[in-house]
Amino acid sequence: MPRITIRVQAGPFDSAHETALLLRGQDMVGGVAAFTGLVRGGGDLVALELEHYPGMTESQMQRIAESACTRFGLVGCTVIHRVGRLEVGMPIVLVLCASAHRAAAFDATEFIMDWLKTRAPFWKREVFATGRSAWVEARAEDDAAAARWDGITAGPGAEFKK
Repeated sequence: MPRITIRVQAGPFDSAHETALLLRGQDMVGGVAAFTGLVRGGGDLVALELEHYPGMTESQMQRIAESACTRFGLVGCTVIHRVGRLEVGMPIVLVLCASAHRAAAFDATEFIMDWLKTRAPFWKREVFATGRSAWVEARAEDDAAAARWDGITAGPGAEFKK
């Protein structure tokens, strides 16, 4: 059974600590792929304010992680998403995927991020230096990235099949 850790939290996370926890007692891991998302700036953006639906968000994140473990034969994964006010440059999300082979770990990490952006109930509001704020709308590019995984299956060491 893969080791899955899911958290939604306001405070920061420690990538090295989370990686050590994921790997503790695991001897079948050949690689860990990691993605840390940061609050991207631009224009006069100063922060993002993130909200979520407690309980539902974690449940959906768990389903996404379980799907990734099944599709890519992961040994385990960790998904941590922050909420609250986050300034430009601050870490917002951490995805760690551990597998016997690097390709599965890389692909699973990308899969989780694509599905988190489109299927997990988070809402983002941009806050600008002028005091103006605006909710972030769904993007067609994110939907297209997530849709590419539909109908694709993979297993440990397997090639993708449509």
